[in-house]
Amino acid sequence: MKTLLAQEKKERVVTFLNREEVDYLDKIGKDALFSAGLKLSRAKLIAWLVDFMKDLNISGENIRSEKDLEYKLKGVVGQNIRGQSQSATEGVI
Repeated sequence: MKTLLAQEKKERVVTFLNREEVDYLDKIGKDALFSAGLKLSRAKLIAWLVDFMKDLNISGENIRSEKDLEYKLKGVVGQNIRGQSQSATEGVI
């Protein structure tokens, strides 16, 4: 019997997306396929988004709506981009 490491074990998550959201995930997958030769499934894209949010230390604190999450994500991503830009230009005269 194969045993999986805890981090390799996958759980099934069922989600309901509207047609526009599904089409967008499919477009990203097709773009990756034609540009890089890698097929990306909807599930893989969603898993990567979760991993990305974990890396940014996004928590559920004070999130009451989609807009709250959007503002939190944009704020954290904006801080990281500004931080990278500043460190890249340090020492440049």
